[in-house]
Amino acid sequence: MPSDDTILEDRLLDRVRAFGGPVAVAYSGGADSALVLAAAVRALKPEHVLAVTAVSESLAQGELSRARSLADTLEVIHLTPRTEELSRLDYRANGPDRCYFCKSEVLDTITALAHEHGFATVATGTNADDAADPYRPGIRAGRERGIRTPLLDAGLTKAEVRRLSRHWSLPTWNKPATPCLASRLRTGIEVTPFRLARVDRAEAAVRVLLAAAGVRVTDLRVRDLGERARVEVDPHLVAEITTLPGLAEALADAGFADRPYEVDSFRSGRLNSEELWSGERERGSAPQHDAIE
Repeated sequence: MPSDDTILEDRLLDRVRAFGGPVAVAYSGGADSALVLAAAVRALKPEHVLAVTAVSESLAQGELSRARSLADTLEVIHLTPRTEELSRLDYRANGPDRCYFCKSEVLDTITALAHEHGFATVATGTNADDAADPYRPGIRAGRERGIRTPLLDAGLTKAEVRRLSRHWSLPTWNKPATPCLASRLRTGIEVTPFRLARVDRAEAAVRVLLAAAGVRVTDLRVRDLGERARVEVDPHLVAEITTLPGLAEALADAGFADRPYEVDSFRSGRLNSEELWSGERERGSAPQHDAIE
């Protein structure tokens, strides 16, 4: 009887083989797109796989080099086109549908480049949990463009992505999610190169500070809330990091010297849920529970 890992593997590889030809993978270097890339190499051949990483101000420092390292290990060609999300006013406005405009720019660039290199099919790392999340306007951009989603089609959840990645000994199996830097900005705050660079510097500085203090953190975000900043960490570390010496200085040096800050629990999609709650409160229909803040 096949193991659970083998069942997951077969489901995913069958989906990739069903493409019927070479595939270009929109490859951020995260756990999801890395698994799709590895699956394509297994199901096809390295020469029939193209990895494409979009590079812009919204890509956190260090992510490109890590993505390149894995692509080299898998022996696939890795292209890194520049994308221009910040030239789009609808993206800069940072409304609730910002991700739609970002993904439109990124996927149009990747698709055009893939076609230039003879790859008619483009795939992303969208998984089953992503599709169930109500705050994923970027998925619509992919559907409109006919982008393939083998993880979603195979029904793989995030937990199963990590499980199969570990089974295949991919270094990304336990890599924390690292969404684009624009996700750190509260809705309505204009996305600018300065704000993206500031949160990137702040997160890097806080990570260095935590490492020096011997504090191991899984999830870390520095949010730009406009009038203040918020450092989000694993819930059990909130009290320890709140009193960590040097935190205020690290944030100030990164560019938040004129903003008060707080330390609170990380929760994926937190800004989205807070915006929803705020909107309902303004309409007089706020949920009957304590405010998040």
